[in-house]
Amino acid sequence: MGGHLKHNLKGAYTIWYRDVLRFLRDRSRIFGSLAQPLLFLFALGFGLGGALGKIGGGAGLAGIPYIEFLYPGILCMTVLFTALFSAISIVWDREFGFLREVLVAPVSRTAVALGKVAGGSTVAMFQAAIIMLLGPLLGVHYDLGKVVFMLLTLLLLAAVITSLGILIAARQKTMEGFQVIMQFILMPMLFLSGAFFPFTSDSVAGTALKVIGQLNPMSYGVDALRQIALSPKLAPALTLHPAGIDALILAGFFVVFLVPGVLLFSKQD
Repeated sequence: MGGHLKHNLKGAYTIWYRDVLRFLRDRSRIFGSLAQPLLFLFALGFGLGGALGKIGGGAGLAGIPYIEFLYPGILCMTVLFTALFSAISIVWDREFGFLREVLVAPVSRTAVALGKVAGGSTVAMFQAAIIMLLGPLLGVHYDLGKVVFMLLTLLLLAAVITSLGILIAARQKTMEGFQVIMQFILMPMLFLSGAFFPFTSDSVAGTALKVIGQLNPMSYGVDALRQIALSPKLAPALTLHPAGIDALILAGFFVVFLVPGVLLFSKQD
């Protein structure tokens, strides 16, 4: 029993290490995956910031510049893009035979799937951590506590999104099919997460968006990260739930995506 567990842990670690090492060695992937978040940050932050002014002013609060409001959403966007597409390695490895070699090794398929989740989550958090370096330049100031809680929140969100990616990739046979599904899921998750605008309920459309947004796991990552990064300047009207509740909901999504994802992965041909 102990030897079997040790083999599985070693196998999961090996899969995690391989994914992280591949990422660190691929500089074009690192810089390329940073380009889109930076484009959104500066194009929207500086382009719309002047027109929108400050967000959440009133009731004794001065409000916050739009680029500061946008910044946590861009961090979560980085996690979303990186984590979802990290699951494409499953389809790639299946097409080119590497996955078959891994699955015949004396390691359970559950350990392989968990190693994939861990690897994708680590890579996505690392990408977002690079964007975090821009925070002080945009007016978002950190202390050690904020940095730790932001990284933990990003890691939890990355685990949720990576688990979703693995759930989808587990039965995909071609990279083209996986990419079509990813594009169908990725943009609605991004734009209905509150990353670019606050949820409001003062209209029928605003209420509908808020209801739909609460079915989106990205919304809770954005909401929690925004509260941590911008506290105490953030108005309560700009939040969905306290950050702790957001984290619990994210943990629930993680279980909901991970369990069937691992089961489907374990049933591969």
